Amino acid sequence: MTGPPPLTGIRVLEFASLAPGPFAGMLLADAGASVLRVDRPVTTTTTSTSSTGSRSPLPTGDLLTRHKTSITVDLKNPHGIALLHALVPHIDVLIDPFRPSVLERLSLGPSHLLSLNPRLIYARLTGFRRDGRFAAMAGHDINYLAVSGVLSLLGRTRAPPTPPQNLLADFAGGGATLVQGILLALVSRASTGKGQVVEASMVDGVGYLASFSRFMVAGRVPGLGDRPRGENLLDSGCPYYDVYETRDRGRFVAVGALEPQFFAALLKGLALQGMGWEEKRYDRDRWPELRRVFEDVFRTRTRDEWEQVFAGSDACCTPVYEYAEMRADPVAKEGDQRPPVTLRDTPCLAVKKGVSDDASHGQGPGVEGEGYIGYPLAPGEGGVETLKAWLNWTRGVHFDVRDGGLVLKDKARL
Repeated sequence: MTGPPPLTGIRVLEFASLAPGPFAGMLLADAGASVLRVDRPVTTTTTSTSSTGSRSPLPTGDLLTRHKTSITVDLKNPHGIALLHALVPHIDVLIDPFRPSVLERLSLGPSHLLSLNPRLIYARLTGFRRDGRFAAMAGHDINYLAVSGVLSLLGRTRAPPTPPQNLLADFAGGGATLVQGILLALVSRASTGKGQVVEASMVDGVGYLASFSRFMVAGRVPGLGDRPRGENLLDSGCPYYDVYETRDRGRFVAVGALEPQFFAALLKGLALQGMGWEEKRYDRDRWPELRRVFEDVFRTRTRDEWEQVFAGSDACCTPVYEYAEMRADPVAKEGDQRPPVTLRDTPCLAVKKGVSDDASHGQGPGVEGEGYIGYPLAPGEGGVETLKAWLNWTRGVHFDVRDGGLVLKDKARL
């Protein structure tokens, strides 16, 4: 018998934003926290409903909305600010995704809100460092990677650095790192009884992720950091740690046969054993030739055929799956999306539909889209119900709606 998700009972107020902030909120929500997003008031509907009653995904800046609800608040209206002030004493975590001083100017900064709720975890996320020379500048994932030094490591030799979409700074160095800080602050609060400000920057977060790579470069460790980008062991410089196209053009296999026994298994699967490559694998002068050999051999079969050749082996040779085929065949390709970590006694919430009390897959009924399709959360969707569940607040008694945004009702009995 499993227990409730680990963050059950934790209340989170997330200010609407793009990418890393919503990702942090989704991680908390998937772990059972009740996450209420604060949106600006709008006058048009942001989601559509099909004839079957299910929501249709529309273009939106935020699809990271699992298990969340929303309220609309005009942050320029003092009565809207008053509503948030009344709400703060009853929450555990606030996610601030804005540039430095934005919320301070609205009387929503950490000093003000921590005076209202000393147990509050005030979590702030920026791209650049708050105390750095880029602090006042706009930026995106690629810029944070650039000034952190990490972008200089990514890409092939004799080519410009390659940004890996916005995965590293926004999500790994940003949203996920912020959640780590929130969890550490919650642990600290359990012993001190006090909340605190958590500050995360994507520059610092992604720089920390690159600790191993930075150490290798600084130490000029042979094979791992002593050569330019794209010429080291793990950055596509090595022919037995790279990606190869197969006979069905546009499909690929990934090879990571670094250790001798794995390299031997790779050669066996490719029918290249006994040709001397076992002894020559460390000879960098022979790497271009070995790469050409691999390219030619891998093009003799389809990706699926190579998958069968290496099934169950230790060759470290695997197919490169695409999301469409994983979704179409989740059993064979292990495409069912799961929580990021398995907690055996208190699993996170499920992503895949139909799962219940399965620690590996999570608990609960799952969500629409099953982790492959994100659906927008309309501003104001479900938020009134959340206020009712949290504090028994009701419209007309505790708050009203004015110009599309919630405001604290005059003389509300809170």
